[in-house]
Amino acid sequence: MARLTRAALPRLDPAVRPPVTPGDASAGILHLGLGAFHRAHQAVFTEAAMAAAGGDWGIVAVAPRSRSVLDPLLEQDLLFSVLTLDGAETTARVCGALAGGLHAAGDPDAVARRIADPGIRVITLTVTEKAYRPDSPVMRLLTRGLAARGGAPVAVASCDNLSGNGARLRALVTAEIPADGLSFPGTMVDRIVPASTESTYAAAANLLGVEDRAAVAAEPFTQWVIEDDFAAGRPAWERAGAILTDDAAPYERMKLRALNGVHSALAYLGALAGAPTIDRALALPGMRETMERFIEQDIAPTLQPPPGTTVESYGQSVLHRFANPALGHRTLQVAMDGTQKLPQRLLGTIADRRAAGACPRYGALVLAAWMRFVRGSADDGSPLPLDDPLADRIRATPNLLELDGVFPPGFAGDDELRAQIAHWARDLERHGVAATLKALP
Repeated sequence: MARLTRAALPRLDPAVRPPVTPGDASAGILHLGLGAFHRAHQAVFTEAAMAAAGGDWGIVAVAPRSRSVLDPLLEQDLLFSVLTLDGAETTARVCGALAGGLHAAGDPDAVARRIADPGIRVITLTVTEKAYRPDSPVMRLLTRGLAARGGAPVAVASCDNLSGNGARLRALVTAEIPADGLSFPGTMVDRIVPASTESTYAAAANLLGVEDRAAVAAEPFTQWVIEDDFAAGRPAWERAGAILTDDAAPYERMKLRALNGVHSALAYLGALAGAPTIDRALALPGMRETMERFIEQDIAPTLQPPPGTTVESYGQSVLHRFANPALGHRTLQVAMDGTQKLPQRLLGTIADRRAAGACPRYGALVLAAWMRFVRGSADDGSPLPLDDPLADRIRATPNLLELDGVFPPGFAGDDELRAQIAHWARDLERHGVAATLKALP
C-alpha cells in the first residue's frame, strides 16, 4: 500500500484531505512534545484556525527524546491523520498543520536556534508533568533558546495538565532568564487520545486508502480554553472553537478534579480489578455510582464552576465520554506517573474537603486504591507495573503519606483521614475492588 505523502493527497477522498495546503504556511509556532495528544488537539485547532482566518502559523514540532513518531512523520512529508472514534463509527481527516520536525536529543542546537528565531511567535508544550523542573532537558533547552531571542516577543503556553500551568511555566523560565518580551498564557486542554497501536494504523489505512504510520485516534469531544495573553499575536483559535478568556483557572480546576481525577480513580480501581481499559473499569458493577458520589460529594464542594455549568452536569458528561468503548484507553497507561498526577487530580480535592471540616470518603477510597496499586499486585495476584519517577522512594516508604513533595505535610498526621484510608485499604485487601464496590450502599 502507498504511504501518506503530499503526492498521495490528490488520490484521497476530498472529505479526508487537510483543510489547508500542507507547506503553504510558514512556521509561526514551535511545539515541544511530539506526542499523540498534540497531534489530535493543538495541531487540529491550529489547522482549523488557519483554514478559517489564514496566517503563517505552521507548527515546528519537536520530539524531545524518541524518534518513533518523528521519523514516520518525516517520511510522510509531516502529514498524519486523526481518527475520530464515536462508538461503532470511525472517521478520518488528514492534518497538514506541521511545517517542520526536529529531534531535541539528537540535535539540541537546531532546536535552540528555532526557539530563538523571531519568526516563531508562539511556543507550546505538552511534555507531561515530570518535565516541569529546572533541571529537566526540556526546560534547559527552552530557556537556552528564549535567552537567545534578544527580547523578540513570544508567548510560551503550557498545554499540560498542571494547576496554574502558565504561572508555573513563567516561574521556571524567569528564574533563569529575564522576562522581557515573554508572555505565559495559561491554558486548559481536553480530549481523550489513547496511545496509537497497530489497530490505529490499520483503521487509518482502511479509511484513507494509504498507509499512515503516524495516525492518532481520539474521542469526538475536544476543548481548548486559552488565556488571551500573546506577546506576538496568535492564530484565530476562536474560529476553530477554542474558548479565549481572561482566566482559565475555573475551567482548569474543574477539568483537573472532575475529569482527570475521575480518570485516575477509574485507572487504579480498574487495574486492581483486572479491567484493561477505562470503559471496562466504568462498567464494573457499582463503579459508575461510586464515581457519581465521588464527583457530587467530594469534588463538587471544592469547585466554583465556570458560568453556565455545574460540576455535577460536567461530571455526567465526563462519565459518558469515559464509557466510549472505541477509545480502548488502557488503565495502566492512565495509572502511570501517579506521584506527578495525583497532587493536581486528587490531593487538592482531599485537602480542600479537610480544610472545610469534611472527610472525603470517596477521595480516600481512590487514594487507598493508588497505595494498593503501587505495591504491585492486582486483586487476582497478577503483577502491576510501577511506572513512576519516584518508584524507588515509593518502594522504600512504608507510610506513603510521608512522601515529601507529593502529599501535603498535614496528611500524615491527620488521624481522621488516615483512618478513612485504612478502612478502604482493609476492604480492598480482604475483598478486592469488585466486592468492595458491590457492598457500597
